[in-house]
Amino acid sequence: MSLHRPSLRFLLVPAILMALVAVLLPRTAFAAPYEGKATSALLVDVDSGTILYSKEPDAPFQPAAMAKMMTMAVVFDAIHAGKIHLEDSFPVSEYAWRTGGAPSASATMFAKLNSSIAVSDLLRGAIVQAGNDACIILAEGIAGSEGSFVDMMNRKAKEIGLTGSQFTNVSGLPDPEQKVTARDLYKIADYLIRTYPGLYKIYSEPDFTWNKIYQRNRNPLLAAGLGADGLSTGFTKESGYGLTASAVRDGHRMIVVVSGLASDKERAEEARKLLDWGNTAFERLRFFDRGEAVGDARVYGGATGSVGLATREPLDILLMRGNRDRIRARIVYTGPLLAPVQQGTEVGVVRVWVGDAQILEKPLYTTAAVAKGSMDQRALDAVQQLLIGWLPQWKL
Repeated sequence: MSLHRPSLRFLLVPAILMALVAVLLPRTAFAAPYEGKATSALLVDVDSGTILYSKEPDAPFQPAAMAKMMTMAVVFDAIHAGKIHLEDSFPVSEYAWRTGGAPSASATMFAKLNSSIAVSDLLRGAIVQAGNDACIILAEGIAGSEGSFVDMMNRKAKEIGLTGSQFTNVSGLPDPEQKVTARDLYKIADYLIRTYPGLYKIYSEPDFTWNKIYQRNRNPLLAAGLGADGLSTGFTKESGYGLTASAVRDGHRMIVVVSGLASDKERAEEARKLLDWGNTAFERLRFFDRGEAVGDARVYGGATGSVGLATREPLDILLMRGNRDRIRARIVYTGPLLAPVQQGTEVGVVRVWVGDAQILEKPLYTTAAVAKGSMDQRALDAVQQLLIGWLPQWKL
């Protein structure tokens, strides 16, 4: 995917109105849209935040073992906060052994009843082997019980912005009350990768042996030559076969989520096709560099009447080839801003659509500080606000 630097023209409307963007770009070769078999799917370019493919991303379904990603988010938090350590050992309770161990006939690391296992090994049992017993042992060791740990999972879900998910156990064992969405699974994966890159590396380990039993990583994409480095598979009769996976190609990361497939083979094939399509069907466009003003926000009662707005990282967009004439954007902020204004204050967002589909939203921050203006300036602003309101302004 090549990187281009096109130009944008923004129409900025202050207050709660939204600014339209006309994008004047030369046409490029057309790429056919993707047609997949998954009932719910999402493909996101992580670096730019661009949604490359979306199909029922907010439809709820049972996550199965993909619920373990949220379990790991809470466990990683506890390790980072120093509440537990990799060398700590937790006991294997009868509940963990019967519910998730060998007697359960489910995915297990085969932990021995009444033994103690180091956190470092439990992490691999939960991630590499998808062991239900490992997840329960970690939950009991951290929170005292699985139920108390589940409460932590749901609080964490709200904290990182999940809106369509509810967790009832730590393993993903079937429960009609437990649900996720493809969009929420993407958010969990993104949180794990960005926040805990060191611990996230466990997801790429190809195998793990415990209790003299060798098991390979259940992620079918790790050995497929796609640049995949995690995360989790899942299956229930109600939701079918699902997968959340991350892959890095040419220095850029994509996360794919699929659900509702008919077999483990179809699940792997669907995810592979989506990653291949995302890598070949899109061109990477850079509209603004990090810190470069995207537009201006009006300022009331300030030494200057406006302040620049910028993103904190380059504003890149992955656009399907042949769709340059369908892209539009809006800058949204509540204003006018009231002086004084501090530099680096988050005051709005820029949203980008292709046709009717929103593919990107990034926060906007002020590029400079604006002090209070003189009495004369504030009086003039008050008169303008009273008589004519704030007028639209073109930013070329």
